[in-house]
Amino acid sequence: MSVPVVDWPGSMPGAVAAVTPRHRVSRVLVAMVVAMVVAASSATAGAGADEPPHAAATTVYRNGTVLTVDARDTVAQAVAVRDGRIVAVGSNAQVEARVGPGTTVVDLAGRTMIPGIYDAHSHFTFAGTNAEFEADLNSPPIGTVRSIGDLVASLQRQQARLPAGAWITGFGYDDTLIAERRHPTRADLDRVSPTQPVYVMHVSGHLAVANSAALALGGVTAATADPPGGVIRRTPGGEPDGVLEETAMMLVASHRPVLTAAQVQQGIAAAVRIYTAAGVTTANEGAAAAAGVAALEQAARAGRLPLRVVAWPMLETMAAVDQVELTSGRVKIGGVKDFADGSIQGYTGYLGHPYHTAFHGDAQYRGFPRQDRATLAKRLREVHAAGRQSLVHGNGDAAIADILDAFGDAMAAQPRRDARHVVIHAQMAREDELDRMQALGVIPSFFVLHTYYWGDRHRDIFIGPERASRISPARSAGDRGLPFTIHADTPVVPMEPMRLIWSAVNRLSTSGAVIGPDQRITPMQALRATTLNAARQNFEEAGRGSIEAGKWADLVILSANPATVDPVTIKDIRVLETIVEGQSVFRAADAKPADQPGLRPSPASSWVTPSRMW
Repeated sequence: MSVPVVDWPGSMPGAVAAVTPRHRVSRVLVAMVVAMVVAASSATAGAGADEPPHAAATTVYRNGTVLTVDARDTVAQAVAVRDGRIVAVGSNAQVEARVGPGTTVVDLAGRTMIPGIYDAHSHFTFAGTNAEFEADLNSPPIGTVRSIGDLVASLQRQQARLPAGAWITGFGYDDTLIAERRHPTRADLDRVSPTQPVYVMHVSGHLAVANSAALALGGVTAATADPPGGVIRRTPGGEPDGVLEETAMMLVASHRPVLTAAQVQQGIAAAVRIYTAAGVTTANEGAAAAAGVAALEQAARAGRLPLRVVAWPMLETMAAVDQVELTSGRVKIGGVKDFADGSIQGYTGYLGHPYHTAFHGDAQYRGFPRQDRATLAKRLREVHAAGRQSLVHGNGDAAIADILDAFGDAMAAQPRRDARHVVIHAQMAREDELDRMQALGVIPSFFVLHTYYWGDRHRDIFIGPERASRISPARSAGDRGLPFTIHADTPVVPMEPMRLIWSAVNRLSTSGAVIGPDQRITPMQALRATTLNAARQNFEEAGRGSIEAGKWADLVILSANPATVDPVTIKDIRVLETIVEGQSVFRAADAKPADQPGLRPSPASSWVTPSRMW
């Protein structure tokens, strides 16, 4: 068990404070505190279950501010690592016994260490392949596309890099941020090419636009019926205008050539760079297929996957994914992903009450479910009956109600302790729905960056001021003791955990408006939601998510302490180093000279040891 480090006023780390009237602390109290720390040192700096007492560490980090995120949010000074696991946590003096002749001693020089970021939900490989092979169609603050003309120009640049006849694709356009305030159409994309297929995805990932050539390949005509759970948008004359909602996207997307094996590996390599630079030590592969899981395992066996990935198959891919042989220790199969609705900013989220701004003049429009209630309930019962965890995408409150009804029915039919089913995004979860989550043991995972990237438009266009003030209700969830998580859903938005934490704490929009001040949470709550709670969401809290003896040494060194800096500057904190199971997998190349590691004698021992100083 860890105990808090006592930092006396005016003292240096590890120093014993002088007892003065100003401190108003008696010598007896000082003696009691020192005795408590000494007595607890064996627990604080204790060995892991399989470690001999006081075995020398591979690496010792000292002189830092270590936010352990344990049950008491202990702040320590030093951490010892051996064979990839944490073997001691505590003060410099407590961890000193772990320094041996071969120990690398890292002087953190006051810098902050946190547990490795545990990605609660994203699309790891897709983030990498997007970065490598898709035209970036994002608008500020992510990209540079401000108009349909900019979008067309970006796709034309992409076309110039491709062989003749290849599909021209892009990702990330936002109809509410471009000058025309509309989706591009097939006619707009025909300006890129009338003969090559052009296919672009909305930033939400829940809509796409195809040009005439791509629609023809998909056989999409005026006579094509809308598929269940999808919509083909049409001109007043009934012709497809190019915009495809939800399941209708597959009418065209299913004809896209698949990436080659080499391209997938290139995308995985790009994702590794993106995620490790952000401090992620465990990533998520949402909606995984067997081929994708096999590609991740191939990268891991080849030594090209230095972080861990938890893959969530769909019900349709679950059996095939389970057959992939996983021996690397880097890839794990988690729960089963599903969808109840789409995206609020795409008008496909399923709401209990109509959208704030009528969609195409329909004042009663509430969006629609991705699948009907009976189908969703059947699918979730099947997953639950198999003893698996279910993680269901739900943005609108009507979709969340359907999900919770299905979870309740499944658990009533086959009770199971600690199933940990999850509502992914849970964007419009009402107070009564949070109560139901608490009763059912369901975890909400909030895409809290909606408040930053879309907060103004949620307030003014999609759901109005009152409902917008409650999106991603993390404070309400925390007040109920729900072990909620927060996530970035990359590549929908960039993998930036410090911005994610900042957003949960401040709830500022891109205009600087506060979207729902009552739902702001503390920096430590936000940090826990991206570390220990996220590990717990995947049944891994016993080995990851906090800095405690016996757990894997998944660690991140930061340029500042998110718990003590001005909250509005949390997003500016830099990741200096990312460590997975004791191995450094990223170190900032552009760090200031004082941040650069350098060998020097350890000040903590009488012999010279391999050391470095941050």
